[in-house]
Order: sequence, then structure tokens, then C-alpha cells
Amino acid sequence: MAREFELCPGRRVGGEQPCFIIAEIGQNHQGDLDIAKRMIRMVKDCGADCAKFQKSELEYKFNKKALERPYTSKHSWGKTYGEHKRHLEFSHDQYRELKKYAEEIGIFFTASGMDEMAVEFLHELDVPFFKVGSGDTNNFPYLEKTAKKGRPMVISSGMQSMNTMHQVYEIVKPINPNFCFLQCTSAYPLQPEDVNLRVISAYQSAFPDIPIGYSGHETGIAISVAAVAMGAKVLERHVTLDKTWKGSDHQASLEPNELAELVKAIRTVEKAMGSPVKQLLPCEMACNEKLGKSVVAKVAIPEGAILTLDMLTVKVGEPKGFPPECIFDLVGQKVKKNIEEDETITEQVVENHVKKVKC
Repeated sequence: MAREFELCPGRRVGGEQPCFIIAEIGQNHQGDLDIAKRMIRMVKDCGADCAKFQKSELEYKFNKKALERPYTSKHSWGKTYGEHKRHLEFSHDQYRELKKYAEEIGIFFTASGMDEMAVEFLHELDVPFFKVGSGDTNNFPYLEKTAKKGRPMVISSGMQSMNTMHQVYEIVKPINPNFCFLQCTSAYPLQPEDVNLRVISAYQSAFPDIPIGYSGHETGIAISVAAVAMGAKVLERHVTLDKTWKGSDHQASLEPNELAELVKAIRTVEKAMGSPVKQLLPCEMACNEKLGKSVVAKVAIPEGAILTLDMLTVKVGEPKGFPPECIFDLVGQKVKKNIEEDETITEQVVENHVKKVKC
């Protein structure tokens, strides 16, 4: 079983802990602080564990030409990609305000640090853990510097290979053992055939000493619920207030009713996973009493007879007698009284039943 660690104060992940649900607000706030607060409140009300944003220091994430590139998409908030990103980027003071608001209403708050300077700011902001977006998972200097901050890390694996993930593990593990990997495919929205949930199992085998989770960009909740059933201990899904809003992430995001349903479904599945021990449960006793079958006499059996299989059959009997799985053990046993046809075979009519009949 993967080891546990404390991802947020008082909240552990891994092992038998419940799945930690991250609601990725990202930049679906449209650059509006009030909308961002409404979204934090929404994910709290829906039962998610953490509200997450994306923080960039744009001149450190993009080079000059990337920021000056014309951006004519229907999702654009400016004439250039830089203008577009600046519209969506909150200031340091705004982040402090959002974090304070999240603390006031009782939900964990963090962000993906999209470049090294953003990580520096988030460290100063005292977020509980760092989220490493897929675009930085193979950015080894970034990973090393982030790991050295000493905060827990959640690392997505979109666009990466298993070989790269082994390298990531070897870089991060000696510096900071408190991290987990999320299976992720970086497509928006993500088609089911590209999800590859079996990678969760592959990660569990390859990295048995860290928790494994899932970051999904698909539509609907079924695939995410399946990920939790497969053992995902951290789950991240993008959220929105309205899928029709401008922005490329909205279509791959969950609206409030979907997020609430996802959280409810995950908690139901976690209860249903239960115990690996198979046994008759107390909740089954009523059904067993009503419909559970017993060994009965197929024919009249005289006192002193040695039981043979052709003397016995299985029926719902009154009173209860030997259960069906004992029928072969009864063969060869001696009866100590007359048994009528269709009568239940009980312990009282079999000689030395305790010693000889294993059931």
C-alpha cells in the first residue's frame, strides 16, 4: 500500500485515506475577482477539498515573442497572447485576498505554479502544497527547485512517458518524499479512448511507495468515479460556473451540479469498496433466514442408515439444517433416528456430527 503523507494541515492522502478532491478553477474565473470568489464558494458547497488556481509570472513563463504573438481565437481576451494572459492573471494582492477568503469559508487553497517565479510567490503565500502542471513535469530544474521548498507536491503526467516519470521520481524522491503522481492526458475535452485509466495501475506497480491519483479533462463524471474505484487517492477536475462562457477550458469543466454529483458518487464508491474479506454479513441475515437453503431428506431414511448422496437434496427448509456446502461431508455419516422424506437434516439426527461433519 502506498504510504500516506499530510497534503494539507490535518488532511492526509494515500493508504486508506479518502480521495482528496481538487476543484481546478484555473483561469475559468474570466479574470474577475468576484467570479473567482463565487467559484471558491461553489466548490466548497459542492464538497470538494481544495480550490485550485493557476499562477504565472508571465515574463518567466513565456518569451517575448510568445507574448507578442497575435491571438485571434474566439476565446481571446486580447489582440496578443500576452494581452489575453494578462487579462486572466490575478496580482499577488488579489491572490492573497482569494486565499484569505478560502480560509474564511473553510476550504484549502492552492495554485499550480506555472514557472519558477510563480512557485516562489506561492511559497511566500504559504499554500499547503504545490501542484505541478503537466507542462512542467519534464522541466527538471523547476522540479528540483520546487521539491527543495519542502512542501508536498502533486505532479500531473500529461504529455509525458513512463521513462520521464521514472526520471521525475528519481529527482524528487531524495529531496522531498511527500509527493504523488496523477495520471493525466492533456486534451480539452478529453475523449474516453485517450484516458488510459490503466496507467493508474501501472503507476501503482512502478511507484508503490507514493499515492497515485487522476487529473481528468473529460466530460461527465463516470471516468473520474472509475479512477477512484481503481485507487486514485487524489482527483483533480476543472470546474466552471457556465460551460458556455468564453475560454477553452470551460467545455472540459464540471458545472456545480456535476461537481456535487461527482463528490457524492466518489464518497459512495469509497464506502462500497469496503473490505476484501468475503463473509456472511449482518445485513444478509434476513435474506439468509428467508431464502437460505438446507440439506433435506430426498427419501425416507431409517434409523441407523449410513447417508449416501442419493438420499439427500437441497431445499429451502424449515427448520434450518445443514447448509448446502455440507452435503458431501454428510455422506457416510450414520443417522440416529428415523428421518421422514422432505425433512430437514439437522445436527440432532446425525451421529457424532461435531467431530465428523466439517461444516
